[in-house]
Amino acid sequence: MMNRTMKLLMLSDIFVLTGFGLIQLILAIFINQGVTGGSVLTAGIASTIFLLTKSVIQLPFAKYIDDHGKKTRWLILGTLLMAVVPILYVTADSMYKIYLAELIYGLGSGLAYPTWLGLWSRNLNQGQESFQWSIYSTSTGIGTAATGTIGAAMATITGFTTTFLLAGVMCLLGCITLFVLESRSSERVGDHKTAEAHFRRSRRIFSALEGLLKL
Repeated sequence: MMNRTMKLLMLSDIFVLTGFGLIQLILAIFINQGVTGGSVLTAGIASTIFLLTKSVIQLPFAKYIDDHGKKTRWLILGTLLMAVVPILYVTADSMYKIYLAELIYGLGSGLAYPTWLGLWSRNLNQGQESFQWSIYSTSTGIGTAATGTIGAAMATITGFTTTFLLAGVMCLLGCITLFVLESRSSERVGDHKTAEAHFRRSRRIFSALEGLLKL
């Protein structure tokens, strides 16, 4: 139904979206109550910074990534930047740090989102596109739905810090999943280069033998 690349991409996104699902509903409350200068207005400004940064970056980057290789590495970089964001929330004592975190979040998303879509689209099975997209949407949707309540409960019982740290760990797990995907891609490239080297060596041997036979 799905190849290994698609399964790893989906698993990575489940981790990342689940992690941010833990803090999505409580972030505005955290900003309003726990950050100097925080308010409902500044929480809205923070969200705007994220969305604008992501929107500005992803279009030109999508054009770039379509014309170049190493897509998995760019996806790893974007996911790593996103994983840093919940950790920055923990250390945020002013709105400037929140704005910085949202800027990094937008940058990471702008790198990761178009790259993930490109890799996923390239591996879709012809004639099963709708079903495979639905599997992805259902899996990530269930994960995000479950963590909304869990994140709010954790913040109430253990505090914001623990919740943010857990979100960061979830994002890192998503990044580790991508490292597995990258290692598999590198192995395939290595196998291809090895096969090509063997082919060239064989051609040289046959050419030498042909030359000897003509003597």
